[in-house]
Amino acid sequence: MENLLVHLPPSTTLSEQQFFDLCQANPDIKIERNARGELIFMPPTGGETGKRNAKLTSRFVVWNEDAGLGEVFDSSTGFKLPNGANRSPDVAWIKKERWEALPPEAREKFPPIAPDFVLELMSPSDDLEIAQAKMQEYLDNGVRLGWLINRQKRQVEMYRPDSPTQTLDAPEQLSGEDILPGFTLSLNLVW
Repeated sequence: MENLLVHLPPSTTLSEQQFFDLCQANPDIKIERNARGELIFMPPTGGETGKRNAKLTSRFVVWNEDAGLGEVFDSSTGFKLPNGANRSPDVAWIKKERWEALPPEAREKFPPIAPDFVLELMSPSDDLEIAQAKMQEYLDNGVRLGWLINRQKRQVEMYRPDSPTQTLDAPEQLSGEDILPGFTLSLNLVW
């Protein structure tokens, strides 16, 4: 099942509060919004993708509890990016100082901040070009490191500002570099 893109006429644009309310009224539907205000309805993942995504998120949580450098978010968290899009990466991390600089009320809704790090784990039904465009959108809005994991092809695309995308074939592990200091992800749980 593919994503459903819904075009809204200019007379029906949704405010931030209306979009938030729409998402809250439909908790079983994952809804994103692109910079043009179009709604993107995404089907739930299959069991294999969901299982791997849970394992990935847990690795970040354990590392972050030890490091204490920021906050980890799962795929149910929506972020309001500077370009106006509302996106929900599979895993996101924000440096503690940046997160704490947000007012408490902004943290309760879709935080108006681009994460420092994002990870997208492709489902078999995901379109590679759409996923790559989403990763570029993250970078364009301030994300400092992004990983697009394509388990079907056993590839990882690394996204960094001011650098060409780097594609790794069947890597055994990934380093969080200076964005996630001391973090290493073993990819045996993905492949």
